Amino acid sequence: MSGMSGRALCFPLRASSLRRHALRGPALPVWAMALAALFAASVAHATTPDDAKGLWLSADGGAVIEFKACADKATALCGRIVWDKDAGKPSDTCGIQIAQLDRFENEAWRDGWVYDPRDRKKYKGALRIKNGDLHIRAFIGTEILGQTEQMRRVPELPASPVCKS
Repeated sequence: MSGMSGRALCFPLRASSLRRHALRGPALPVWAMALAALFAASVAHATTPDDAKGLWLSADGGAVIEFKACADKATALCGRIVWDKDAGKPSDTCGIQIAQLDRFENEAWRDGWVYDPRDRKKYKGALRIKNGDLHIRAFIGTEILGQTEQMRRVPELPASPVCKS
């Protein structure tokens, strides 16, 4: 539901209101066509499992994470740090796997884990694409109790510094 901020559509029309509109003539068909067009537009922009694949710059600009199918589980999505502004320094995080999400459902990757290299802890995780940005959520217990980091897609890795493979 791109561009709709995740809100559900709510039309305050009751059956009696629909009958009144039907009695007036063409108002209902126009309303129905507008609703159908709105629904078609939201369906046309549905997220697919492949939308998350690619290179994503972290919110702080300090790392690029590549999301792709996991090497040992092709139906899962894995994220690995492939560029770090601190590459070559003791604090670099090059090569660290930061996510494995096993299932795509309802426009989100779920059922896996997210690793935060800052606190060196694994959390439950969920990943969504919203308005072209990647939103990765780390949480404990239920998804509502967590934090989300927003990343933006990048076409390629920065030239330097380079992570050693």
